[in-house]
Amino acid sequence: MPIGIVGLGLIGGSLAWDLRSLGWEVLGVSRRSETCEQAISRQIVDKASVDLSLLAPAEIVFICTPIASILPVVKRLIPHLSPSTILTDVGSVKKPVVETITPLWENFVGGHPMAGTADSGLEAAQRDLFAGRPYVLTPLETTADRPLQTLSEIARSLQSQVYHCHPTEHDRAVAWISHLPVMVSASLIDACTKETDTRIVQLAQQLASSGFQDTSRVGGGNPELGIMMAKYNRQELGRSLYQYRQSLDQIIAYIEAENWTALTKILEQTQQARTHFPF
Repeated sequence: MPIGIVGLGLIGGSLAWDLRSLGWEVLGVSRRSETCEQAISRQIVDKASVDLSLLAPAEIVFICTPIASILPVVKRLIPHLSPSTILTDVGSVKKPVVETITPLWENFVGGHPMAGTADSGLEAAQRDLFAGRPYVLTPLETTADRPLQTLSEIARSLQSQVYHCHPTEHDRAVAWISHLPVMVSASLIDACTKETDTRIVQLAQQLASSGFQDTSRVGGGNPELGIMMAKYNRQELGRSLYQYRQSLDQIIAYIEAENWTALTKILEQTQQARTHFPF
């Protein structure tokens, strides 16, 4: 059974690599012929092309493009597919994707593997990227059992932890644990660059260690991903940012008032709360 991958970047390339190692025939499509050649030479895919017609025999197709490209790709892809072909995507926002694609394709299920790195492109693809990580599928009440079960089995074969939830619930949850951290991390880096004494900036850069590395990683990633989060999950991201601002204002107020008791209470609460977020 061939599987198709549209978009051979970090996620698409890593997905193709793992699926091929599991015995699937993998057909890859990329915008650039150089990427197709590299994917074949690295044995990430069996065949690759810039032409979507390559995916005509695929029984499952993963759309691994930026969110803005998903709908145009699906519209161009549909004429090449059998009606029984299962379609899914890997975008980090689900509600707008599911709402636009479901009316076009009966066997579509929104998906989001919660994995990645700060790097992008096929060069960043790696094996076992999804092992031990959540893989979210977002069916609707009208979603058929066959595509949902098939994609769940594939995600489990990648050693992912499979979760099913409504697209709206997904977007609200990831706003807190994925999209908000990107904006907070970016604002941390931005704030550091606002230091007016260049000597202090240089010293800070020299002294930066694991703490700054951990908190700045996602804010220093691909800007396109951050824009897509903000554009397509604007309401839920805005909601979480307002709540974050309130929490930050509260901490500022306690520090200015030298209310160490109240600040201690918050830090004790956050220390305990973090244990409920497994990594």
